[in-house]
Parts: sequence; structure tokens; C-alpha cells
Amino acid sequence: METFLTTREAADRLGVSLRTVQQWVEQGALQAYKTHGGHRRILRSSLDRMLAERESALRGHTLKVLVVEDDAALLRLYTLTLGGWDLPLDLRATDNGIQALVEVGAWQPDVLILDLHLPGLDGFELVRRLNALVPHPALIVVTGLDPHEIGARGGLPPELPVLPKPVPFAVLKRHLETLLQPARPALERSPA
Repeated sequence: METFLTTREAADRLGVSLRTVQQWVEQGALQAYKTHGGHRRILRSSLDRMLAERESALRGHTLKVLVVEDDAALLRLYTLTLGGWDLPLDLRATDNGIQALVEVGAWQPDVLILDLHLPGLDGFELVRRLNALVPHPALIVVTGLDPHEIGARGGLPPELPVLPKPVPFAVLKRHLETLLQPARPALERSPA
């Protein structure tokens, strides 16, 4: 007998937002039905198939990481630190939001590590635009803003990992390790 998951359960298992799961259902990437109340129920077999496909695709895969940071010294620190880890990372960097969108379209990174204060296109708008893509890359925000300042500027999706500055590289490494193992639960949210 087929079992079903709620949209929230599917989002948690896949490590994506509720809206992403809804869009995948609308596009047919996940099989589901709507209850009389209008709620989606995702077939567990469809979700398991998607997880298996992701895991198969990423087995032996290099994680493509785009770092978006306008501080040149910090950008260099990211490059040196992430490049020194024993993880299969393909690393690129840019110093502004507009170039980040270009890189996402051309290079299709698996994950973006981004600051919120960026020239050209700020990190808040960059997050909004990237979350509209289906599928979209995983996002990790690293910012000097406190939660009140983030809220005052429109906030961020609650499932988005937000790390403080100075960069907690050990926590960042754990997030990347999690992304290299897609069958694990969603990224944990770190306190800002």
C-alpha cells in the first residue's frame, strides 16, 4: 500500500523549502495529489525515487560551490580555507550579486555561500531570485547582520542556514559535508 508525506515532511527529507516541493509537484517532478482541503500529499515512492536519483547523481560528485562576498580579503580567506579541506569541492568566487546570477546560469553551482551586503544586487534580492529557480542551488548565508536587522530588511526563508561573521568555518564545513550526502536530513539552521 502506498504511503504519503505532507509537503513539510517532503521538504525536510529533501532539504529544500516548502515552495520548492510545491513547484516540483506542479512540474511533475514529484507525484502527489491534493486533499479536499487543498493540501498536497506526496507519494513516498516518488520522494524516495527523487532521493535515490540525487544520491546516484552525486556519488563521486564534486560539489560546485560559489562564494559571493564583496570583501576581497574575506573572499581570499574563503578560497584558501575551503580549498584546503579534504572535500571534493569545485570552488568559484565573485564579489557581487549580479555576477553571482550570471554564474548560477552559466555554471549551475550546487551551493552558494553568500553575504547579504553586496554591491549591485544585495543578498536579500539574490536569495529571492535564486529561490524562484526550480530547482535552485542550496544557499548558505554568512552575515554580520543580527536577526533583528535581517527581519527589518524583509527577512529570509526560515529553512535557510544563516551563519554569523566572523565565518565559523567548522560549521560551514559541516554544512558542505551534509550537502555531499543528500540522503541526510535538511541543513540545520545555525543561530545568527
